[in-house]
Amino acid sequence: MGLTSHPWISSFFQGSLNSTKLLLFTKNSKRQPPEAAFSNNDHNNLQEKQPIISPEKKEKPSMMSRKRPAQLILPGPAECQSLDFAKIGRKLERNEYQVEGRGFSLASKKGKREVMEDGHGIMLDISGNPKQAFFVVTDGHGGRAAADFVAENLGKNILNDISNLDGRKMQGNQIEAAIRRGYTVTDDQFLSQGVGGGACAASVLVKDGEMHVANAGDCRVVLSRNGVAAALTNDHRLSSREDERARIHNSGGYLHCRNGLWRVNGTLAVSRAFGDFYLKEYVISEPEILKLPLTSDCQFLIIASDGLWDKVGEQEAVDVISGSKNLVESCKKLVDITSSRGNIDDVTVMVINLQSFVN
Repeated sequence: MGLTSHPWISSFFQGSLNSTKLLLFTKNSKRQPPEAAFSNNDHNNLQEKQPIISPEKKEKPSMMSRKRPAQLILPGPAECQSLDFAKIGRKLERNEYQVEGRGFSLASKKGKREVMEDGHGIMLDISGNPKQAFFVVTDGHGGRAAADFVAENLGKNILNDISNLDGRKMQGNQIEAAIRRGYTVTDDQFLSQGVGGGACAASVLVKDGEMHVANAGDCRVVLSRNGVAAALTNDHRLSSREDERARIHNSGGYLHCRNGLWRVNGTLAVSRAFGDFYLKEYVISEPEILKLPLTSDCQFLIIASDGLWDKVGEQEAVDVISGSKNLVESCKKLVDITSSRGNIDDVTVMVINLQSFVN
């Protein structure tokens, strides 16, 4: 299904970045997104507030001996009658769609869940400069509210912070600090809404001949340099990050391991994410950030949710993209491969043609 088969709703507005156009659009309108756009799928968000759980603490307990927190009580069917989708007329979602724009392509597919929980955001021509752009892929859990919010606001918050530096020469780690503040501000804004659920995110800011790659959670960014794959992010999965397990343990959190899978308070398998207010003391939104120069041998980036990386290796993904002249079709091919291998999760694959941004 190509871009022309997807109608769009769009609304332009001018933010604090005087010459950057931002566009929010969804799959339910009849306009194509223009070149400079900040996009995300717009669906109804049905979220229930989740009770705050405070795990009990003991004096210097071991990681495995810490007492399990109180059981989370979920409402029964009778208490959830207000969430009857048939009664409220929830719009049906498209199972698959593709997007293609200047310098990027994307394919996405809904998994077996009731609601598609992946999202994405794109900003081009930042401050009127075609060599500056921002991209993000989000992967929600407990609903899509957080994924949508982060996709729509993270880039704006980061760039608003950076705009305060434009009047003077940026030095050292000022852009990195702005990215960190943008992640924190976005998380605080979402938490202030009192909405449940959370989201992982991986983002890339292309600015002044450099790439600033950041992530919180298990969305991943992979670079193709002369056809060789290189992961630019490190997933915040408890099962593979002993340092993150130690951080949560030292913060007083409860860690539970079953069948080799570690979870915070026995529920969440990632250690960093937006939202998740009932775990916020332990599940932080602070990103890990990598800066690297954008050189002529940097071919493209793949930003994808874990629905891809759980079934497809990094080098295989690079090979699929490299073997096709049509980027949007190669994105769709990766989505099809992960589905054919048994993936039932939502999956979003974004490819960025870096040669479009080389000075």
